[in-house]
Amino acid sequence: MLYYYSITPMTQEARPVYLRLRDHIAAAILDGTYADGDPLPSVRAFAAEHGANPLTVAKAYQSFQEDGLVTVRRGVGMFVAEGATRRLLKAERETFLSEEWPRIAERIRRLDLDPADLLDRVAG
Repeated sequence: MLYYYSITPMTQEARPVYLRLRDHIAAAILDGTYADGDPLPSVRAFAAEHGANPLTVAKAYQSFQEDGLVTVRRGVGMFVAEGATRRLLKAERETFLSEEWPRIAERIRRLDLDPADLLDRVAG
């Protein structure tokens, strides 16, 4: 019987929940679900939608606020800050190129994959 050793990176589930929620919000901003100036769902609504603890959602929102990507309007709610999409895209690109891409490139080499075939799969 053969046993295979997995050489895949750590799964997303290994990250703290508030960071996974933050990733979800960031993806929604980058995808255009929430544009600069748009309101974000309330902490309670977002928690209910994702089956999360409201305190955990509040921590994710707080981290965005600390980064200047979300603004709070007292009595109204949280909003995507002006310029947040551009800044978030820049940060995500830098993270991808410095942290994720080297592992991906190494895996492509290790598996002897043809980059042209990979590009065809992305385009098609």
